[in-house]
Amino acid sequence: MSEDHRRVAGGKFSRPYGEGSSSTSSSNSKDNPEVFKVYFKGLVSDERVKGPNSLNITMKMAGIGVAIFNSKDDIIFEMKKPLDLIKGDRMSTQSVEGHALIEALKAAIDLELNRIVFFCDHHSLYQYLSGRWRPKQQKIVNFLEQVDFLRKSFTYSEAALIAARKDVKIVFNLAREAINFHRRKVVSGQGKLENCVICLEDKSIDQFVSAEGCTHRFCYSCVKQHVEVKLLNGVLPKCPHEGCGSELRIESCEKFLTPKFTEMMRRRLKEESIPVTDKVYCPYPKCSTLMSKAELERLRISVIGFGARTCYKCHGIFCVKCRVPWHENMNCAEYKRRNPTSIVEESKLKNLAARNEWRQCIKCKHMIELVAGCYHMTCRCGYEFCYTCGAEWKNKKATCSCIYWNEENIIDIGEDEDADDFEDEDVHDDDDDVVREAVAHFFRRW
Repeated sequence: MSEDHRRVAGGKFSRPYGEGSSSTSSSNSKDNPEVFKVYFKGLVSDERVKGPNSLNITMKMAGIGVAIFNSKDDIIFEMKKPLDLIKGDRMSTQSVEGHALIEALKAAIDLELNRIVFFCDHHSLYQYLSGRWRPKQQKIVNFLEQVDFLRKSFTYSEAALIAARKDVKIVFNLAREAINFHRRKVVSGQGKLENCVICLEDKSIDQFVSAEGCTHRFCYSCVKQHVEVKLLNGVLPKCPHEGCGSELRIESCEKFLTPKFTEMMRRRLKEESIPVTDKVYCPYPKCSTLMSKAELERLRISVIGFGARTCYKCHGIFCVKCRVPWHENMNCAEYKRRNPTSIVEESKLKNLAARNEWRQCIKCKHMIELVAGCYHMTCRCGYEFCYTCGAEWKNKKATCSCIYWNEENIIDIGEDEDADDFEDEDVHDDDDDVVREAVAHFFRRW
């Protein structure tokens, strides 16, 4: 294990037996057929701690334990690590178990082990790891892809199901010790508590974040939900405090956002920084990367054609004038004459949008769908308009006489998200997403 990794982890890693010696280098040789045993455990527990005004409060805490043994059943590595439950009460035992597995595989990679068997005592998790169950939820798919990526570092790796709890006693105790350490830290005052004005819960002060330029502080869980909702609605998130326009820094949000939402926030920041008239999207459907006209000037390919540009992400060549993949050996007028299909496609997409009552922002051309709420729409570009007639809203006031809402749209009847990541699957129809992405891609180009 590298010293850099150990310094980052602090006291959460113990030095494995024989590290740095010649015997260790020999045991980790790629020619060594020895199979190492990897055990892991994730625990979630409701702990009673003393909060403000000497009142006892319940805090949800989590910890993971990892232990690695050689073929002689000698322990060569162990880890106990408390987890920050930035997802609040929605963090399930199954999520923590998955986190423990990821940490265990990373530890085995750092030890340069080549052949491992990792033991799991969670039945549902094992069914996914062994391929007996096919995941439907995207978060489980992402988790399994991460596991498969880490397993590629080994010449041999196998998942095994543990029937008896005593077989994971050592990692169970390590995870419990991690929780106890976190609890003692809070009780001793090293982890002082602060009250969040949104959820009104007392949480550790290191679980709070503030926006740049203001003093408003909120817990990770509340800010996380605020940021995710704003990003999903195409809006760059600001400080949650009413009337405060301070920006949330992506460096602060990375602490609690998933990689998916972090990347989404980066895209929103870029969209915000580019004027609407300077935005150009890659015309290749699998890419659709946003670029500015200034960027494209640097990506000009004069040897191919006057309007030829290269997407800096997918490296596809396209015509910046026609906003289509590069039409070789013909000018723009000739291309449009020979390819009237785009006109037919545009007509079909517009008919589809009309049937679904989607609206197009007249400023940035983005397609918008009203799922729930009133008819006052705010596009991701900031343009405000009436969803019924398209008239602009000025100074938060309508310029038309249309009704503000429909009762059926105000009440959004939806099922609560199941907190169990591995037990129950949500059935998701990908066809709607494909259609929406096709429509969004087409209108983004213009």
